Amino acid sequence: MGISGKGFSVKVSDNVVVVAEQACKDEWLPFTNLDLLVPPFDVGSFFCYKKPSHGSFSAMLKTLKASLSKALALYHPLAGDIVWNAAAGENQILCNNQGVDFISAVADVELRELNFYNPDESIEGKLMPKKTRGVMAVQVTELRCGGMAVGCQFDHRIVDGYSANMFISSWADISRTGTPSMFPSHGRSYLNPRCPIVSSTSIDNVFAPFVPPSETENGRNDDDGENILVNRIYYIKGEHLKRLQLLASENGCRRSKLEAFVSFLWKKVALSMEESGKHNHVCNMVVTVDGRRRLSEGCGEKKEKLMASHFGNVLSMPYGTKRAQELKRMPLNKVAMEVHEFLQTATTKEHFLDLIDWVEERRPQPLVAKAFAGKEMSVMISAGQRFNTMDKLDFGWGKVAFGSCHIPSERTDLFVMIMSGPINDEDWIVYMHLPLRQLHYIEVDADHMFKPLNADYLKF
Repeated sequence: MGISGKGFSVKVSDNVVVVAEQACKDEWLPFTNLDLLVPPFDVGSFFCYKKPSHGSFSAMLKTLKASLSKALALYHPLAGDIVWNAAAGENQILCNNQGVDFISAVADVELRELNFYNPDESIEGKLMPKKTRGVMAVQVTELRCGGMAVGCQFDHRIVDGYSANMFISSWADISRTGTPSMFPSHGRSYLNPRCPIVSSTSIDNVFAPFVPPSETENGRNDDDGENILVNRIYYIKGEHLKRLQLLASENGCRRSKLEAFVSFLWKKVALSMEESGKHNHVCNMVVTVDGRRRLSEGCGEKKEKLMASHFGNVLSMPYGTKRAQELKRMPLNKVAMEVHEFLQTATTKEHFLDLIDWVEERRPQPLVAKAFAGKEMSVMISAGQRFNTMDKLDFGWGKVAFGSCHIPSERTDLFVMIMSGPINDEDWIVYMHLPLRQLHYIEVDADHMFKPLNADYLKF
């Protein structure tokens, strides 16, 4: 059995199911109100390692399977499934220890030959597993140079980026030392709505009821293929980010690097729309905000630890909306002020408490970030620099050489993930899942800033 594709081939050598060690009896785990704000699609992560100084690939596989079994005993929802619970009248996580598909493979390619700039060519369908059941799948691939790639696919309804990183870091800890640095919390009570519920109309500006798009609305491709969605990975040097931050700040109002970058990308996407004759079309920019720290503010150390270890989704998705021609006229610092203002609406404890109550009033009605409820172009940006992935994911044979998120090609939403550079902490790695038209424009108009990720930069 093999996986064929452009550039190199991958041969699957084994496909087994890894179950949790010392599993408990079946139990139902309800989704929190914040989990219900996440649509049912998959997200992935992959991590590449250079050839280790010791140990064979078969020995590493054995270690990975054994440590995964131990990790699943702590993160038991990942070994379960999402099914209808008739007693509760809604979908819930059934923690039944059905296990995780674990694929072993061999790729006819060296680490430095992988095309990281175009993960659709090098990662999709090759180093990333296709999840066919349950909520998680894993693929471990030996490269021709003796290096290795570990790919994980998750159901987003179970994890956000923070939770996925927490699990993979724990898995690596167990593989290397036998003990995770953090134990997850699966509690629900600390994310329960208030009693009585406090109604807040402010959330109506951020989320809305979900209405499935028609088949014609869902298709994004045009005749010349310029609207087809593709994945690309770039690196941005730290000096360019500092310069961008300076341009986005004014009159003593210092903007963060994230605010500056969001503003810059918003303008570039708008300019690409202008170029294609869509000057009067709306462009929405969405930024995910993690609520863990906000929800524990003023609640003491115990609540802080519970929220820091919570396994699930704790996100809000504020956004700004402008027509392309408006953004074209606005200087970067004015756009940054708009970004700062819409972000501020979702950075308080009260916002997340209101959000939990707002969902409770509508549960189990499907909900969605309001920016994605209409037909306008909407781009979501997620900031993952604080995960420090490169330092944590050592399974016992060296630190990760490069790691990134991965978005399945069939996903129709527009997504950008920012990560810390593996070579220089001041640099950023930027993963983009955008229409080819927008990426072409960005690569030409901002080629000084967005550099295609390659083996030379990664020092392979």
